[in-house]
Amino acid sequence: MVQRVTYRRRLSYNTKSNKTRVIKTPGGKLAVLHIKKKASAPKCGDCGSVLSGIPAVRPAEYARISRRQKTVQRPYGGSRCGSCVRSRIVRAFLIEEQKIVKKVLKAQQLETKKSSKK
Repeated sequence: MVQRVTYRRRLSYNTKSNKTRVIKTPGGKLAVLHIKKKASAPKCGDCGSVLSGIPAVRPAEYARISRRQKTVQRPYGGSRCGSCVRSRIVRAFLIEEQKIVKKVLKAQQLETKKSSKK
């Protein structure tokens, strides 16, 4: 007959946090091993793609790893992916350029009005 195994912890229900697997000990007995939950990888806040260079660990584990492992060395590192940061920078640059162009066009229109009045 198959050897029975029991949970090692107080929680006696088959919930997501109480997943187990049966292993055989060196003494030949069967024992229960509690399995940790799989961690989901951190994702970009804009496009939702997985952030490369940042480990996928459980939230409490982030407190135990160093800061350099939690971020990437660029603006928005660890929060946004590189392509989204690039598009943000380009968008900001183009908006500023558009403002300058509007200012120049307004100045030219004022000059043409002044010259046409004289």
